[in-house]
Amino acid sequence: MNHWVTRGLICSSVAAAGYFLIGRHWQLRWGATDAELREKLAGDDLIADADLTATRAIDIDCSADRVWPWIAQLGQGRGGFYSYDRLENLLGCDIHSADHVVPEWQNREVGDEVRLAPKVGLTVAALEPGEALVLSGGIALGQSDPPYDFTWSFVLQHPPDGSTRLIVREQYAYRRFWARFLVEPTEAVSFFMSKKMLRGIRDRAESGAVQVGDGHRRSVIGVA
Repeated sequence: MNHWVTRGLICSSVAAAGYFLIGRHWQLRWGATDAELREKLAGDDLIADADLTATRAIDIDCSADRVWPWIAQLGQGRGGFYSYDRLENLLGCDIHSADHVVPEWQNREVGDEVRLAPKVGLTVAALEPGEALVLSGGIALGQSDPPYDFTWSFVLQHPPDGSTRLIVREQYAYRRFWARFLVEPTEAVSFFMSKKMLRGIRDRAESGAVQVGDGHRRSVIGVA
């Protein structure tokens, strides 16, 4: 038994070391260029000195006006997060990712709540319709305030070829010394979910999915 326990501990240690030496760096910048990592994005000014930053990006082969509606309707009780709904719902998030754009979900204002789960939400901290959505907040632990400040930015850029570059940035500033031990494993899971979300937004925008509202189905933004 001790032999297998020792082997398990060694394998776990090697896996953890491999993650921090290779995997962590890769997942914190998945899809992003060196220039995008250095680039100042909407929401960066809300956390002056971040302890952890993740910048991820994806190319979308359509114009930004077909991408933005999917971002505008993000949230539990609205369009969802276009990721692994079944996994999120195992935690009671009640997420149902939309496969169409809903006009009633398009209006956003600074100060609005974007729910992650029925009783957990972030706040719209900054908004540039068609360009950027910035959420801020954190998840409280019991009756205590969140042990970190957090921002989640969705930024659309417009390459000259008419496509769209979607950049998503997460930033954490620790309020408690032990917050990193909570955030690091959370960020590893966030990468897994975020990669699916970015691809989910891309696939929906490129597909020309239909818009639903007023009892009628019609093409989104002129898409046949």
